[in-house]
Amino acid sequence: MGLVDSVENFFDVQEHGSSFRTEILAGLTTFLTMSYIVVVNPSILAGIPDAKPGIILAGFSPAEVRSMLAVVTILAAATATFVMAFYANRPFAQAPGLGLNAFFAFTVVGALGVPWQTALAAVVVEGLIFIALTAIGAREYVIRLFPEPVKFAVGTGIGLFLAIIGLQAMGVVVDDPATLVTLGSIASDPVAIVSVVGLFFTFALYARDIPGSIIIGIVATTVLGWAVTAFGPVAPDAGLVAGSRAVQYDITPLAGAFLSGLSQVEAFTFSLIVFTFFFVDFFDTAGTLVGVGQAGGFLDEDGNLPDIDKPLMADAVGTTVGGMLGTSTVTTYIESASGVEEGGRTGLTALTVAVLFVLSLAIVPLAAAIPLYASHIALVVIGVVMLRNVVDINWNDFTQAVPAGMTILVMPFAYSIAYGIAAGIVSYPLIKLAAGRREDLRFGHWVLAGAFVVYFVVRTGGVLTAQV
Repeated sequence: MGLVDSVENFFDVQEHGSSFRTEILAGLTTFLTMSYIVVVNPSILAGIPDAKPGIILAGFSPAEVRSMLAVVTILAAATATFVMAFYANRPFAQAPGLGLNAFFAFTVVGALGVPWQTALAAVVVEGLIFIALTAIGAREYVIRLFPEPVKFAVGTGIGLFLAIIGLQAMGVVVDDPATLVTLGSIASDPVAIVSVVGLFFTFALYARDIPGSIIIGIVATTVLGWAVTAFGPVAPDAGLVAGSRAVQYDITPLAGAFLSGLSQVEAFTFSLIVFTFFFVDFFDTAGTLVGVGQAGGFLDEDGNLPDIDKPLMADAVGTTVGGMLGTSTVTTYIESASGVEEGGRTGLTALTVAVLFVLSLAIVPLAAAIPLYASHIALVVIGVVMLRNVVDINWNDFTQAVPAGMTILVMPFAYSIAYGIAAGIVSYPLIKLAAGRREDLRFGHWVLAGAFVVYFVVRTGGVLTAQV
């Protein structure tokens, strides 16, 4: 028996109606569609002193930190996807999640002023809780506890949040004292011009279903930016940070940093951060697994994914390892659907993705040289794609529309995923009670709503300081 036959037998490839070649091609397709995260995750998580919140290391430039984070991103993605391949035998790929990394950098570290080491500690704790709950089969209970319209609205709200972050980095949306935000100087600002050209080029590639369209768009925008920079209109420091030490494969300043964060914990704020990380990760992953599972014909007659606890465990392990290494929460990627549509049906697809992530360590220098305006194109594209989740909401039922609408609206306008989720959870029992539909409510709904009311009062009433 040859190596190919052994691998096929291990993953039960033929029993799933697939082949070795199909699984490899499916894994390659999935990797190409999500490989942008190697560039985008570092650009979101890496802070810039006095300019952008995130992970800042004394003695290292932002470019050096981004290259470290690129290595950590790859290792976390590979670890989680290896577990998915060998433990769950599913064709799902995982990596640090968009939206969760923005919450980490802009809300936890930026708005709340929490040290990034403490934020990493929250990620690790969330991962350990996820492991424990998955091990005891508590998934169904947790899913039932949260209001349905809020779960359906989270994806759309995160999409809008990602989009506005991306548009700001591109210079398309700027601050305005009269209207809060307004259109940037897209006809005169070279960065905005390059960004807009790159964005629509990426949209065109995505519309043509070209594998790797996002990473191609990012690279093309970067090259265009370099060309424009050569002629002078774009400042050399507009995201392109060069230096003799710009590429850093040594991740020791990040790995294990969560341990020092545990000594800086303020219990109330820390609990809310852990809760939000857990909530978004749990339901984002569960929704993605069901959605991709539907595309692959994996769901049973009741619309459930059999043995969903196994891929959830891979997510939990990836999150825990990622937090220990120095990155935000790991989640299952909706881009896995691209590989499933190519015929991927087993863990061999995931194994292919994991191996390609390891091989992508060679492109870490590229991650350190990508301008912010180029990498953030991915946020706008993925943000637009995530808007499609809005169709799952029953807008004809006002008691569903209000919590869903509040979740979606508050996230981008308050610049916080946590506030959006809280707004939806608080409004759900109130609108149900007002409509006389108490039968739809459970005690847990009121407990969660009450907890978030206290959070809003403490957080916005000046009781909770930004220092923990």
